[in-house]
Amino acid sequence: MKTLTVTEARKNLSSWIRRAGAGEEIAIIDGARIYAIRPVNVIAADYALHEYGATPAEVDAAVARTRREIAAERAAGQLTAVFPDENPANVPRRRSAGRIAAKRAR
Repeated sequence: MKTLTVTEARKNLSSWIRRAGAGEEIAIIDGARIYAIRPVNVIAADYALHEYGATPAEVDAAVARTRREIAAERAAGQLTAVFPDENPANVPRRRSAGRIAAKRAR
């Protein structure tokens, strides 16, 4: 096991994280405590439960409510696309070569 002080770990943290991800045991010592760096699997349903205390039924209800709200806003024309390719009307039109040349000539 490789043990580091907080200062040593901070100098090249991304490298230590990659090494831990490859299976090497890495620990950081902070005073009298030792913290292990290791990969953790996160599952979306577990995340909502552990992070917010939301049950799967509550998450499903929130997803359904959000989808209904989005559909209603989209139908009312109130929803703006975040990415231009989602809505062709939001893609900036290119100027024709003639208009660009005329503008430069001014």
